[in-house]
Amino acid sequence: MEGIDSGTTAWLLISSALVMLMTPGLAFFYGGMSRAKSVLNMMLMSFASIAVVSVVWVVVGYSLAYDTAGPLVGGLGFLGVTGLISDVDGGIPVLLDVAFQMMFAVITVALISGAIADRAKFGAWLLFVPLWSVLVYSPVAYWVWGDGWIGGLEIGGYGVVDFAGGTAVHINAGAAALALTFVLGRRKGFGSESMRPHNLPFVLLGAALLWFGWFGFNAGSAYAADGTAALALLNTQVATAAATGAWMLVERIRYGKATALGFASGAIAGLVAITPAAADLTPLGSVALGLIAGAVCAYAISWKYKFKYDDALDVVGIHMVGGIIGSLLIGLLAASSASGSAGLLYGGNAGLLAVQSIGVVGVLVYSFVVTFVIAKIIDLAMGFRIPEHVETNGLDAELHAETAYAFDELDDEFEGAEPSSPTPPGEEVASQQARS
Repeated sequence: MEGIDSGTTAWLLISSALVMLMTPGLAFFYGGMSRAKSVLNMMLMSFASIAVVSVVWVVVGYSLAYDTAGPLVGGLGFLGVTGLISDVDGGIPVLLDVAFQMMFAVITVALISGAIADRAKFGAWLLFVPLWSVLVYSPVAYWVWGDGWIGGLEIGGYGVVDFAGGTAVHINAGAAALALTFVLGRRKGFGSESMRPHNLPFVLLGAALLWFGWFGFNAGSAYAADGTAALALLNTQVATAAATGAWMLVERIRYGKATALGFASGAIAGLVAITPAAADLTPLGSVALGLIAGAVCAYAISWKYKFKYDDALDVVGIHMVGGIIGSLLIGLLAASSASGSAGLLYGGNAGLLAVQSIGVVGVLVYSFVVTFVIAKIIDLAMGFRIPEHVETNGLDAELHAETAYAFDELDDEFEGAEPSSPTPPGEEVASQQARS
């Protein structure tokens, strides 16, 4: 193809692969946070999102998000993307943009699943995924990145800034997650039984994969291998690092201990918050943003106990709250900018904060309301929540006829075995605890 910039194209190819890796990373992150009897189900919800959304995006999702039409949703001119095969735009094949944005659509849907861990029918989830992708994600992406109403807003000379998805991805997914918690209700034993993560190494592995992939998510959104991409990459790193420290400090103050789960959760909070602001803050501004996001989100995850909604894996407390923080603080901290915007602390006016607020509220309300309606219809049609005995026995065995860990086989191997040497008392206790 003529007109292709090989450097830009190579960077977007790599970035697309990095963003795709984020969803398996999310599967490990969520899977580790789940209970052992339902870890496979939790991970499959992410992997199923990859399969379903990839097809839906090519057939209709991309067209609704990027074919210019009215202010609310795109048109149908790009159905099947067949007419775009030979097109080049901005130095890259248009199909590469289709693929890059596909990965955003995939992980946005997958993020929602963590809120309803341990209690959703897998078949209902498979129906929810394409409906939500078409009716919520694509229209919101059009509003923000296409030719929709959010992208056209302007107050005081400033338009909405969302570099890589604070509104379209994180607030969108977080508001949807909150809506689903109301439709499905609370897990059996919520607030009275321990529901601690069953595998913290999985959680740390998932956080590491997400952190790594996020460089493609944010720096790739520069659509060039240039200074903007470099700024976005550096800001992503330092904001995330700062957020881990802030989260663990809050843990230390509140509970007396800093935890591995806190480190991983803080990292995700920082990644979420810097996403919309990655190309519009200085590195020091990004550190400040990370500190604020890490601290606030560390408190926000406990709101579910106060307000009695069961956000199982803290999608609301991290993604919705973190996305709001990152989007709004652009109005204060924007300085070194791909968009030309300046926050109040850098000589700008209140217009930027105002327009950011409108974008945040618009996405939050739309996503919550439409998600609630979709989920209610599915619930009435086929039931969205599993029966109580399935929840008690575990979704892996009941829904998938599999288990993540062969506990019975391990028990059989241990029975009757003679230790080759006496077991120290401490190791014996640790072994009994692990097996129990």
